[in-house]
Amino acid sequence: MKTLTRLNSIILLVSAIALNLEADEIFSVQDIRIEGLQRVSAGTVFGSLPINIGDQVDESILRASTRALFRTGYFADVLLSRENNILVITLAERPSVNEIILEGNKAIETDQLLGALRDNGLAEGQIFRQIILEGMSQELERQYVAQGRYGAIVKTEVSDLPRNRVSIKIDIDEGDVAKIRHINLVGNREFSDSELLDQFEQKKTGWLSWIISDDKYSREKLSSDLETLESFYLDRGYLEFEVLNTQVSVSPDKESVFITININEGDIFSVGEIKLAGELIISEEQVKNLILLQPEKTFSQILMTTSSEYISKRLGNEGYTFAEVQGYPQLDSDNNKTDVTFLIDPKKRAYVRRVEFRGNTKTADSVLRREMRQMEGGSANNALIDLSKVRLERVGFFKEVNVDTVPVTGTEDQVDVIFTVEEQPSGSVGANLGYSQGYGLMLGANLTENNFLGTGKQVGIGINKSTYQSSLNFSYTEPYFTPDGVSAGYSIFARETDYSRLRLQPFSQNTKGANLNWSYPISEIQRIGFGLGYEYLELNLGDYVSSQIIEDFVSANGNWFKSVNFNLNWVKSTLNRGIFATRGTSQRVGLDLSMPGSGLEYYKITYKGSHLRGMGKQLSLRLRADLGYGESYGDTTQMPFFKNFYSGGLGSVRGYKKYTLGPRNLPQGGFYSYSRPTGGNVQIVLGADVIFPLPFVKDQRSLQSSFFIDAGNIFNTKCGSSQINCFNIEEGELRYSVGVGATWLSGFGPITFSIAKPLNSQPGDETEVFQFSLGNQF
Repeated sequence: MKTLTRLNSIILLVSAIALNLEADEIFSVQDIRIEGLQRVSAGTVFGSLPINIGDQVDESILRASTRALFRTGYFADVLLSRENNILVITLAERPSVNEIILEGNKAIETDQLLGALRDNGLAEGQIFRQIILEGMSQELERQYVAQGRYGAIVKTEVSDLPRNRVSIKIDIDEGDVAKIRHINLVGNREFSDSELLDQFEQKKTGWLSWIISDDKYSREKLSSDLETLESFYLDRGYLEFEVLNTQVSVSPDKESVFITININEGDIFSVGEIKLAGELIISEEQVKNLILLQPEKTFSQILMTTSSEYISKRLGNEGYTFAEVQGYPQLDSDNNKTDVTFLIDPKKRAYVRRVEFRGNTKTADSVLRREMRQMEGGSANNALIDLSKVRLERVGFFKEVNVDTVPVTGTEDQVDVIFTVEEQPSGSVGANLGYSQGYGLMLGANLTENNFLGTGKQVGIGINKSTYQSSLNFSYTEPYFTPDGVSAGYSIFARETDYSRLRLQPFSQNTKGANLNWSYPISEIQRIGFGLGYEYLELNLGDYVSSQIIEDFVSANGNWFKSVNFNLNWVKSTLNRGIFATRGTSQRVGLDLSMPGSGLEYYKITYKGSHLRGMGKQLSLRLRADLGYGESYGDTTQMPFFKNFYSGGLGSVRGYKKYTLGPRNLPQGGFYSYSRPTGGNVQIVLGADVIFPLPFVKDQRSLQSSFFIDAGNIFNTKCGSSQINCFNIEEGELRYSVGVGATWLSGFGPITFSIAKPLNSQPGDETEVFQFSLGNQF
């Protein structure tokens, strides 16, 4: 590169001499000859040259031509000379970039760095400019300093290659992020340091910092923390609060940071008069009902901002999508009061020109469009747009749904509503292989798909075999059997189940049947469903039966049954997502009834509910309940033991083996180790989960992890003399466990595991610390 620089200087000197020799001479250009081109085309040169054959040229024109060629950026030097009446242009091209090698970068990804270089004109195949490389190196170091990496060093090396090319190597030593050793607040009188620092995202090094990295300094995070601090005071009426200055000191080894923040709290202001200005559109009374601030109460910025948002949304529901509402406090420092004026600018009413969907590579537009509550051609309604978004999130086909309201170019009263979705697995197709501690090894060929071929239809076809069950089934559900959302479906099934392999009672059961189901929407969040089914069931007891319960039931009722079943259910859901919800409530009440005159006469009433609410920015609390009660009636002498409730394991009370909680039979000798669960006619399962994001996992949308407390048991209102561990409903007999669990929605089905510790297991309970399930089960 030094040789090239020296050559350029010589060429510049010769160029100046040549121009000076002909300074006073004017000549007519009869031809133009270009020398020195290697990659740049002659057409590019002629296109930039302000001289054509036949022109009269002098010194000023030659200088202008030289400048024009330099401005192209392709040439390190330009020499114009004359041979007779021929203009000779000698060019020295700048080298091109053959390759860019990045080494040592981890905090900033290679693609991001190469993109930044490309945006600034430095990329493979482009002309090399040393000044751009130097500027980018300095900017890169500034970026690392902003991340708290004060020891970051960026070195560049440019190597010459044949055919006027260069290779650029950027060697980066990122260094470590400086850790915050102390944050000092100066000037706070009303609030303690700990109370204020709890609001910060950045904190001094603590015992969990090695996991959550909250002690790593970042300029952007500090700015965010200062804004949070200001909001903290403004939300409590300190309208004159200000951050006087901030000092950041770095230790000599550049590994520690000490932060000092000087503040002035000021005085507390209360609300004086609340005024409205602008064009209200809706009545003044309706607007004031949306304002959370109250006269004589302490001022709060968050209440003022939220009030503005409420008014904006209310106007948006009237079609004024771009309405702007801003609250302005007017301070009276003498009396420590502030009047607040809400300025309302509704803009023009907007109408929806088009509703578009993006990102749905599998799901048909019609499936998304039927969930819309905002119609094309109607006035834009924020509430309907938000409801449409929620409905898309609840179908369970998408990881994420975003919506944008975009003004139509050239109009003032039209918008396009654009929904952008990211699809996720909604079933499995092909061979099925899995393992579950509850079901054992699962093999089969199947198709389970809640969004069959992108149509939104639910289809299940399967031939499966597990350790305890062989099954053949087909099911089909059309969620929109009618345009107004009535769903209809049917299923046909055949199962052979050996319950002894589940460590339950020693019998097997062959079942064949078919079901028809309907579901009707009664509101946006509620549905009523009912169904009819036929079932043929046969019990095979084998050569030896050790359970008095089975012997008594078969003796009184027989061992094969034909039943007509009816089911009725009510469902209400306000969950924000169909899978891995974090907000909302879901409830389901169901009645399963074997019709009078059937081979079996019994009923079961069930309730399943969950409630989720936020606990800060990243945590959610889920409370859940799974309750059930069953009983026989008519000619059936007792609740069929094979229709009993069973509990324990994943999805129930974790930490106890699957199906093992509750009453057990009393074998000969009365040893617990040989007793088997019999189930019961009452189920109580309760739980509380704190849902948290797993560290080091970038995409949390297909993964949900939680700390949990489970409680529950199976009870029997008619315990027999041949049963042990059998209780009527008693709070003291609930079993408890705590632990951590996670579910990953993989491409071939959910993978679930839990690590749990039973808290009050009793003799006869079967516990299990680690539990998992892999794959799908029909």
